[in-house]
Amino acid sequence: MPTALVKSPSIDPRYTRYRLEIRASRIHQRGVYTLEPIPARHKVIEYTGERINRKETKRRGTGSITYLFTLDDYWTLDGALGGSGAEIINHSCDPNLYAWIFKGHILYMSKRAIEAGEELTVDYRFSEKIDKVRCRCGSPHCRGTINLK
Repeated sequence: MPTALVKSPSIDPRYTRYRLEIRASRIHQRGVYTLEPIPARHKVIEYTGERINRKETKRRGTGSITYLFTLDDYWTLDGALGGSGAEIINHSCDPNLYAWIFKGHILYMSKRAIEAGEELTVDYRFSEKIDKVRCRCGSPHCRGTINLK
């Protein structure tokens, strides 16, 4: 059975230092927006979810929408179950966040200063070895796919 769709996503304030909200996105369905300026090189939100092994990751990884983030060679976090709201952050080829895996945690850090009202984005960096996923980020630097080339 694939991962369940997050029906009523919300931002868990325990995992962010900033006021964030989820609303409609031009990139894909819903997105996460900041309600206040965020300085460069700051932790914005931690990606949380149920910790699952490789076998379970493969089982849940089918379907058009998943909220899986690989932590290491064995563990993956499924943001559909126990997610902080970071699982709703959309992909962009020119993102304002980057993922930093630190001591078993996935932290989304600001790449640059982010203005209030901006949608938060991260480069998903899908493997080139899996089926290509079309990108809809709209960036002038868009590579056309969420997968790395």
